[in-house]
Amino acid sequence: MSIPKKIGRALLFPHIAIVIPLVPVSAALLIYSFAFDGVREAVRYFAYALSAYTLAVVCFRTPALIRRIRSFQSGNGFAGRWANDVGLRVKVSLYGSLLWNTAYAVFQLGLGVYHSALWFYAMAAYYLLLAVMRFFLLRHARTYRPGERMRDELLRYTVCGWGLLVMNLALSVILFLMISGGRTFHHNEITTIAMAAYTFTAFTTAIVNLVKYRRYNSPVLSAAKAVSLAAACVSMLTLEATMLTTFGGGEDAQFRRLMLGGTGAVVFLFIVAMALFMMIRGAKKRNAREQASPDESVPLL
Repeated sequence: MSIPKKIGRALLFPHIAIVIPLVPVSAALLIYSFAFDGVREAVRYFAYALSAYTLAVVCFRTPALIRRIRSFQSGNGFAGRWANDVGLRVKVSLYGSLLWNTAYAVFQLGLGVYHSALWFYAMAAYYLLLAVMRFFLLRHARTYRPGERMRDELLRYTVCGWGLLVMNLALSVILFLMISGGRTFHHNEITTIAMAAYTFTAFTTAIVNLVKYRRYNSPVLSAAKAVSLAAACVSMLTLEATMLTTFGGGEDAQFRRLMLGGTGAVVFLFIVAMALFMMIRGAKKRNAREQASPDESVPLL
């Protein structure tokens, strides 16, 4: 191998001992460049260049990382089960979401009692309803395999549609307080950027999973992913409110109300449409299943 190729390979595929510290160092430099005023231009340019180089190195190493992960999955029993057992993944996801939603609902309820504020009560109701729907689905998912008791799954699928409609009532109160009362969220700029990255990732993952899990023909799995998508849509709304407050500065309050009103209306109508689809589709499939012979299969979607 020629010397230029060796140099290029060493730059694009450095040793893992170099890659590991590169990631936190470049991230710290970027945060320092964004968070503090008066940073020298040379430091900023160096931070941008180092971050671009780190990103390129990580991208070039991604195929090898994927191969190692697959090799680990094939050689590890639990990892292999996690990759192949969709029911296990859904149960773990529901358990985690249930614990988080319950804890946050209790926290918001405590703030509501302490401050006697409708805002906190509405937030508590929203997260409590999410927890109730996930608990309702988890009770079935932890006992039966996906598609094992289709009649019961269709019932839970339909009930979750009603749950989304009720959840929208709490969302309407939150939206009203955002628009009329100017009640929004305010965070540090770096925290807001991190929230944006997480929210967009969660929103994209929710859409992908909703489409991906259709092939299992399990109403409980589809309902779990529909609830996650509804929660992700609300997270997008709260992220918009946070970004308008954090980065808006002295921006016209009327503009913020228009933006939040437009986005809130879209989110509200989307969740209503999704809830109606689940209620109507679930009821139709239950009726079709009752009228069909035992040998006939009635797919969910």
